[in-house]
Amino acid sequence: MKHLKACWRLLRLVVHILQGLGTVALRFPALSSEQQQMRVQAWSLKLLACVGVSLAIRGQPPAGGPVMLVANHLSWLDIPVLHAARYCRFVSKSDVQGWPLVGTLATAAGTLYIERSSRRDAMRMVRAMQQSLEQGEVLAVFPEGTTGDGRELLHFHANLLQAAVLADAPVQPVGLRFTDQATGVTSFAPSYIGNETLVGSIWRTLCAPSIVAIVHFGLPEQAQGRDRRLWAMHLHRTVDSLRRS
Repeated sequence: MKHLKACWRLLRLVVHILQGLGTVALRFPALSSEQQQMRVQAWSLKLLACVGVSLAIRGQPPAGGPVMLVANHLSWLDIPVLHAARYCRFVSKSDVQGWPLVGTLATAAGTLYIERSSRRDAMRMVRAMQQSLEQGEVLAVFPEGTTGDGRELLHFHANLLQAAVLADAPVQPVGLRFTDQATGVTSFAPSYIGNETLVGSIWRTLCAPSIVAIVHFGLPEQAQGRDRRLWAMHLHRTVDSLRRS
């Protein structure tokens, strides 16, 4: 029965992804920016339902920008979870752009891409993020730089915070956690770490009992004279507290 349920979820997921690609190709060019954002948020919420995940929001999502969301990173599900909670533009590694299907959807959702191995590209990305914030947008970053196991929060890389410093924009910490719907115990089914494959992580999620994705928004804060490194250390403590509560 578990595998039968997983196959049904997989079928729904594939159909939903294909519908999303069709919308991007045929409908997006005629939509306004606000309409596109609403479509992305609704599509993400339905994707969660397809894989047996419900959404629980704690705290207050930002009503609008400029603001940078800073969250912990656990899973391939983190991006649709945050999109479902509040549309935002993500900053992602450049190779995601070339991924089949995923790259097309990510680009349509407004993702900004960075070549992490290039210092020059990192500087370009900071300027692009600063411009985005100055235009009143909502950005989202995962300062751990990679997915963690959900037990201990990894070190925060401070370089992406520079854009918020330069734009004098607030940063809003966000804690993410997945729990078993029936028991409330933390679920590690959606994790995607180490040598795990994306396919394996997706299949484990599809096979799992119903999951709740908890998105805990903290209070927005300004740099208040702190450089990006001190600010990153403070945000690390705040996100760590939010993801545990």
